[in-house]
Amino acid sequence: MVISSFQQLKQSLQHLPPKGAVVAAAHDMHTLQAVFAAQKDQLIRPILVGRRQEILDLSRQLGVCLEPDQIVDAESPEACAERAVDLIRAGAGQMLIKGMLQTGTLLRAVVNKQTGIRAGQLMSHVAILDVPSYPKLLFDTDGGMVIAPDLEQKRHILKNALDFCRFLGYDCPKAAVLCAVETVNPHMPETLDAAALKEEARRGDFGPCMVEGPISLDLATDPRAAQVKGYHSPVAGDADILLCPSIAAGNLLGKALYGLAGGQMAGVVLGASVPITINSRGATPEEKYSSILICSAMSPAGSSRS
Repeated sequence: MVISSFQQLKQSLQHLPPKGAVVAAAHDMHTLQAVFAAQKDQLIRPILVGRRQEILDLSRQLGVCLEPDQIVDAESPEACAERAVDLIRAGAGQMLIKGMLQTGTLLRAVVNKQTGIRAGQLMSHVAILDVPSYPKLLFDTDGGMVIAPDLEQKRHILKNALDFCRFLGYDCPKAAVLCAVETVNPHMPETLDAAALKEEARRGDFGPCMVEGPISLDLATDPRAAQVKGYHSPVAGDADILLCPSIAAGNLLGKALYGLAGGQMAGVVLGASVPITINSRGATPEEKYSSILICSAMSPAGSSRS
C-alpha cells in the first residue's frame, strides 16, 4: 500500500477504535484544538497533563466538557514531561503528544535510563509531508534529532523510517539516501555512506525495501529528471523516504517542502515504546492534528484508560 495524502490515511483509520493518548503540557490552545478534533474524529482518547485550571478554561472556550479523570495536574514543564512519561509507562496511552513545552524537556524525560520509555538503539525524527506536487506522502529523516549521523547512526535512522512505513502498511518502502551528487566521491563521505547502505539493503539487511544512493533530490522525486539524466533505479522519481546526510539538510528540506512548496507536515519521533508527536510550539492546530493522525495509524491496537 502507498499512502497518497493525509486524507487517505484518515479514511483508512475510520474502522479502528480510538487510541489512548497522553498530552504533555496540554495547557495550550492550538494543542487542545488538535487534540479535541482528533477526539471528535474518534482517533484518540486523551489524558491531559498540565495546569488544570488553564486546561479547564481553554476547554470551556472550545466548547468541550472534560471528565475529571481526563486531567492530570502538573505545573512546570519538567513535571508535565515526567508525569506524561509515567502514564505511558503505566499503560495509560499508546502515543505521547507534545504540548506547550520545549522538545528537549520532553525528550529528557523520554530517554531517562531509570524512568523513561526509550526502546530502540537510536531515536530519530521523521517529518511526514503531504506536498501538492508529489503523488504520495514523503518521509523526511532526520531533520530533528541526530545532528551529524555517522554510518552506524544512519543505519538506525533508515531502519526506523522503514519500520515506520511498514507500520503504515507499505509492503516495500523506497528510500533515497540523499547527496549532492549521484556518484561516489571519496571527498564527500556521505556518498560513501549512501553506497554502503544501498549494498546492505541489497543483501537484505533492512528487510523488504528498496534503497538507492547516492542520489540527488531531483532524481529521487522527479521521474523526468531521472529519464533525462539516464538514471535507472526503481527508487528514482518514486521515493517514499528521503534520508538526509545531516540534521541541517533534513530540517531545511522539510521546511522548504512544508512552507515554500505549500505542503502539510506532521512530525514524529521514533525509537521509544510509543510514537511521539513533536511539533513546534507555534505549529498550527492542523499540523498538530496531522501528527496525531500519523501516531494513531502506527500505534498498536488495543484499549487503554477510557
